[in-house]
Amino acid sequence: MPRMTPDPIADTRIWIERAVIGLNLCPFAKAVVAKGQVRYVLSDAQTAEALLETLGMELARLRDTPASEIDTTLIVHPGVLIDFLDYNDFLDGADALVAEMQLEGVLQVASFHPHYQFAGTAPDDIENFTNRSPHPTLHLLREDSVSRAVEAYPEPDAIVDRNVETLRRLGEAGWRNLLADNPPG
Repeated sequence: MPRMTPDPIADTRIWIERAVIGLNLCPFAKAVVAKGQVRYVLSDAQTAEALLETLGMELARLRDTPASEIDTTLIVHPGVLIDFLDYNDFLDGADALVAEMQLEGVLQVASFHPHYQFAGTAPDDIENFTNRSPHPTLHLLREDSVSRAVEAYPEPDAIVDRNVETLRRLGEAGWRNLLADNPPG
């Protein structure tokens, strides 16, 4: 496991730069990062209820801010929902909050976690690493930005398969090296 710094936002930025953009796991990330349109929020929440409150505030901020200023938000919450099953259960409440705020079809919440595991996979299956972040993270996205990016991308359905193949070639040791303090290369 890569050594974490005392700064979860710095860890997240390294993950975004080296894995998400560096491995092209999300071909849409580079542009918003380059334009400075990613908001990074460090939540000090210690309970799911407190995190839900933070989520509500950040959904409202994203809704009320032009995309040219903030296109997407990452809420990093290292103090709560460390257990992946608890985190996964929390996502139902996150989706319910999006609906309650009448933001369905406007904003969505994507999920990343250090122990992310897709249904039907073993914990150490490499495809799980496509959604593994250094700390539990909620990713708030604008639906219209996602739609535009997908429409402009050739063969968006191939992204998942390409990512799994990229991670299979890299392997778990390569993943650890990628996120290490001094990656090779």
